Amino acid sequence: MATIDITGETFGPTVEGNDIVLVDFWADWCQPCKRFAPTYDAASQKHEDVVFAKVDTEAEQQLAAEANISSIPTLMAFREKVLVFAQPGALNPSQLEEVITAVKGLDMKEVHAHVAAQAAEAKNEEG
Repeated sequence: MATIDITGETFGPTVEGNDIVLVDFWADWCQPCKRFAPTYDAASQKHEDVVFAKVDTEAEQQLAAEANISSIPTLMAFREKVLVFAQPGALNPSQLEEVITAVKGLDMKEVHAHVAAQAAEAKNEEG
């Protein structure tokens, strides 16, 4: 599967409608972003079960701000609608493969239980 470009309008539906979504926040003027692009594209061809999305931070400044992007490239990984990985900096092919393998190997029952516990704790602190 090739990489897809997503926008503020398509970000939510993309994350919500797919099991695993990787998102590369990049900009055309960013040299590390340009060096990372072929690695990201190659991984997208290898992992048909993962959605590889790209966000142009220049065109989508609001989305980049909402995602708290302060350095590019930044890679985010979502699994079952949960942000499970976020890291700035370009990865080499083996590092990207490690991230993908780790995301695929997550025990999502445990992750969802942890997220629910955090939400309950935050609610208790508010009230």
